Order: sequence, then structure tokens, then C-alpha cells
Amino acid sequence: MSIQHRNTPGQASVGLGLRREMLDEFCQQVPSAINFFEVAPENWMTLGGKFGRRFKQLTEQHAFFCHGLSLSIGSPEPLDSHFVQNIKRFLDEHNIEVYSEHLSYCSGTGHMYDLMPIPFTDDAVIHTAKRIKQVEDILERPFILENVSFYAAPGAQMTEQEFVNAVLQEADCKLLLDVNNIYVNSINHQYDAAAYLAAMPTKRIAYLHIAGHYEEEADLMVDTHGADIIDPVWALLQQCYQIHGVHPTLLERDFNIPKTDILLNEINQIHQYQQNALTQQSILRKA
Repeated sequence: MSIQHRNTPGQASVGLGLRREMLDEFCQQVPSAINFFEVAPENWMTLGGKFGRRFKQLTEQHAFFCHGLSLSIGSPEPLDSHFVQNIKRFLDEHNIEVYSEHLSYCSGTGHMYDLMPIPFTDDAVIHTAKRIKQVEDILERPFILENVSFYAAPGAQMTEQEFVNAVLQEADCKLLLDVNNIYVNSINHQYDAAAYLAAMPTKRIAYLHIAGHYEEEADLMVDTHGADIIDPVWALLQQCYQIHGVHPTLLERDFNIPKTDILLNEINQIHQYQQNALTQQSILRKA
């Protein structure tokens, strides 16, 4: 699947997660460096009034991706098809073709309000893949799955890398590759981030996430999306472009959000890395 439609940017593009407090500013003007926005549909699909009108104004003028929070794709409970139908209505209303979710679950007998790791087992691979196909049938759109940060792996029969690849293969779906999550997990679970990155299937990558995190201890990183991106994560992003090519890349910043001109520093750094990678690839093709 290529994430291209009438309102979608090209591969060398950079996006920003849209927060409600940004609406007033961006309804006046969106900096040219921001090529697309990403939103969690759960936070926007019930909005009406002023917020609803301003959001509609932006979706009519700019490219949008959706990244869900509460689908709970790995849950042992039956899929909430009513919820998925509401997501579809939201996507249709705003002409959004790109929908991604976390490879995790957040509900069982009740909603847990957190992203829990799915056991890395063969049974979980088959279970999750079946649910992904159910979602695709309802949404009438391809499903994009994100590798997540996790802090424990109960009942694991395979590695995280093997599990992610197995689900992608079984479900035949696309990947939202979160570069910061690779780094965070590599520290917390003591694996080689570069090797994990290289093992991801290039042909399945739809787009990328990059973000900052919090260092609780030297060997414990917490995925917060509330800080500046650090040098090892920047280096991993550059490796990603070199290995897998340039893909649309979203800057996630969910709290401690600075003013737009400060955010643009990181957005422009992503642009620069994309252009560097494209230039290098062009040189290699001509060599």
C-alpha cells in the first residue's frame, strides 16, 4: 500500500501530532515545514461547535493521518465493532485514508487506560492477525500496525522482533515504525537497536514516528513523548532512512509542548535528514 491520496504528502515529508491547543494558531497559518498532521480519532470524533468547525477546516486544507489509542487489537475480548464503525465514519467524514494503531491491548473485562504488551506467542500472532482483518473489513482501509514500547514480556515464546514480523506477515498489513520505541526497548531489554531496525520489513513500512522519552535510570527509559529527541534516536532515524529509504515521518510531542517555532527546529532537522538520505541514494544510483 502506498499512502497516497488527494491530500497526502510524498515520502519525503514531515508531520506533527495535532493538539487541541494548536487549533487557533494553525487555522490562521500552518508552517510550510509541516506537511501533514496526525490525530488520535478518539480525541476528535465527538467534537462539535467551535473545535469541530476548526478541525474540519484543517482537514479540508491539509493532509491528515489517524493514529488510534483504544482499539485494543490484541485484546482477548471480542472486537468492539461499534467502535470501529465510529472510527470509519470519522475517517470518511474527513477524507482520511491512513489509520494506524498500536500492537498492544488496553481492554479485557474492562478498559485499562494503558497500552499493555501482547504475549509474544504463536497463538497471539494468529489471534491479532484475525482481528486486524476484521478491522480492515469494517474500515475499508488498510491497517497500519505500530511497534510499541513495553516494560515486561510475560509468557514470551519469541522475541519482540520475531513477534512484530510474524504479526505483519500473518495479517499481511503495513507497519508504522516507531524509531524511538526501538531505542527505548533496546535499552530496557538490552538488545541491539540497529539490528532490530535492520530486521524490519522495508516493503511493509508505511510511515515513521520519532519522539523524545524520559530517562528514569541509565537502564530504564520511559516512552513519554514529552521531551526533545536525543542524539542516539536521531542517529537511529538516519540509519532507518539509509536502510529502508525515506518515509513520511511524524514528530510526536504530547506534553511539555513548546511553541511552534521551537518544534520547527526538530521538524526541520527531520527534513534535513530526509534530504541527506535522498541525496546519498541519488549518488549511489549514479555511481
